Amino acid sequence: MIKVGVIGCGKIAQVRHLPEYAENKDAQIAAVFDLCRERAEEVAARYGARAYDSYSELLADPDIDAVSVCAANAAHCEITVAALKAGKHVLCEKPMAITLEECERMVETAKETGKYLMVGHNQRLTKAHAKAKELLVKGEIGSILTFRTAFGHSGPETWAIDSKSIWFFDKKMAAFGAMADLGIHKTDLIQYLTGHRVEEVMAVTATLDKKDASGKKIGVDDNSVCIYKMDNGIVGTMTASWTNYGEEENWTVLYGTEGVMHIYEDPKYSIIIEKKDASRVYYQADQIQTNSSQTKSGIIDAWISCLTEGREPEISGEEALSAMRAVFAALESAETGKAVKTAPH
Repeated sequence: MIKVGVIGCGKIAQVRHLPEYAENKDAQIAAVFDLCRERAEEVAARYGARAYDSYSELLADPDIDAVSVCAANAAHCEITVAALKAGKHVLCEKPMAITLEECERMVETAKETGKYLMVGHNQRLTKAHAKAKELLVKGEIGSILTFRTAFGHSGPETWAIDSKSIWFFDKKMAAFGAMADLGIHKTDLIQYLTGHRVEEVMAVTATLDKKDASGKKIGVDDNSVCIYKMDNGIVGTMTASWTNYGEEENWTVLYGTEGVMHIYEDPKYSIIIEKKDASRVYYQADQIQTNSSQTKSGIIDAWISCLTEGREPEISGEEALSAMRAVFAALESAETGKAVKTAPH
């Protein structure tokens, strides 16, 4: 039995980490911490756990094997490094951290301590994305030439526990907006599907509509558009938006030498392949989760399996770091107006 602690009891913890741990037969929620003591106590009572007064006290508990870090972005590195040094395995929510140096420190600390570090890039775990990867490896659309991928919804305030006071809009706590909140998912996914890493980025970010409680525009981006060049030369676009006030979109299209693959574009078929000869192949795998329809992500089951089997997570800190390099390059490109190569690995 893996005894886990959850640090940060906000929305993502309450709709994903906590319920998915509770459903896993090999996991036990033993401890929780949140800056809001009342919230921590409510969660602790619900799951039969202990509420701690600080994350340091939680990490000092010798019975805790692993922790989920569900705090604000700016706290990810500090808590993760402390947890690893305390002998705990760490599942950290995305985005991994707020600077490249912090991301690298997290990876190095995991290596030094011999503890596992996994980051919650759950999109590669959906049934359709796993099936798409299988089909791409088989060469169903030939060699990938270009791609388009997008993730857009109406913003974090529409599903946060406290919509009037959310850290996502706070530059100090979040560091970045839609680009890292949503864009990191699609960046990790496109690297997974293509089997190649982002090498160069041209990006534009903007704050077009979101306002804070005082009525001022938020300090982070609510939209981003990126052109990615991969390390094998293929190119594509990635867009992330917090101002999609219609139906949530979360899709990917890959264009190959022998056809086109559409993923999560159709409400009935999660994958549609258009062949050169105009024939079509349809696959029904699943429908991707949305803010209004939260289904099991698979991230906790994958995490607990790694811990019980003593196996390095597929979505390791190092793997997540490669996607974050693209995010930081995109932010630099947006500031300078120039194409930016990702930091050397």
